[in-house]
Amino acid sequence: MLKNNFILKKIGQLILHVLFWCVVLFFFTYFFGAENQNYSDTLSFSLFLMPITIATTYVSIYKLIPDYLITKRYFLFIIYSLYTLIISGYLIMVSIFFSLTYLANFEYNDMNPATKNILLVTTGVYLVTIIVSAFKLLKLNLNHVEQKNKLENKILETQLKLKEQELNYLKMQIHPHFLFNTLNTMYGFALKKADEAPEMILKLSNLLDYLLYKVDKPFVLLIDDINHIKDYIELEKMRFNNTLNIELVTETIIEHTKIAPMLLLPFIENSFKHGVIKNGTLSIHINISCKDKKLYFYIENTSADNDISSKGIGLENIQKRLDLLYKDNYTLTINNDSHLFKVSLILNILE
Repeated sequence: MLKNNFILKKIGQLILHVLFWCVVLFFFTYFFGAENQNYSDTLSFSLFLMPITIATTYVSIYKLIPDYLITKRYFLFIIYSLYTLIISGYLIMVSIFFSLTYLANFEYNDMNPATKNILLVTTGVYLVTIIVSAFKLLKLNLNHVEQKNKLENKILETQLKLKEQELNYLKMQIHPHFLFNTLNTMYGFALKKADEAPEMILKLSNLLDYLLYKVDKPFVLLIDDINHIKDYIELEKMRFNNTLNIELVTETIIEHTKIAPMLLLPFIENSFKHGVIKNGTLSIHINISCKDKKLYFYIENTSADNDISSKGIGLENIQKRLDLLYKDNYTLTINNDSHLFKVSLILNILE
């Protein structure tokens, strides 16, 4: 099938070439016969001139332009173009000599007036060569632009796939980290046979449903993500009992606002994991608000002096995800001073 298509394509190209050179022959006959009534001699001269024109044109479009001009081998292009001009010029002189000897029987006055003019004959040959070469250059440039666009699209697709793979890898890091903390909490309740265990299992079930069916989406509703955070906080409240003092404030949350899933939770996880109980209490304050197409997230928790809370899977992970998803569209500030670990995130809400 492919072979047949290739053969048909070549036949089609051959027919087009034959038709084109027939048009050129007609043009030469009309061009050189404008001042001569003997169209038979003009046609003979044009037929003699055709192989010279065809050879010059094909050398230009199949050798000089693609092999030397397009590849920017300009010195060789100039050298071989000069060779082509010299040889074709010599053959044009032969065609004029043919008109004198064969068509005019060595009678200069009987020659076709057009064929006496070397400049006119040369112009006719090179005019065809230049026009065809110009179309060849245009075609090559269009093909180059098309190939460049295809290459750029492939590069963009590859970059997009790499980013998707990196994001999926980062999400895979979040899941075990989150589940490890939650299962440790449940294990402690199971050992104590606490009455809160069933409620904790229900909360965990909601969280797992979120992880399995929502987190794979590129963006989720901010309200859903906040509800997920609330479920997580409720689990931690059960674990810390009276040693936890946590405040979650949400303000002016727009319903249709969307963010990347699991974007804020690592900060909250980090506050529980690295937070320090002081005076019998772990204090955590969280504020989430929206204003002027920006999301403002702030969290602080009690910590020890020089506590390196910024390390670990959670915050490293979130930094990478922010760079991938919100490059140049976020501001992240992390401070650890006065026994408080503070994180401030300002996020441009992407449409």
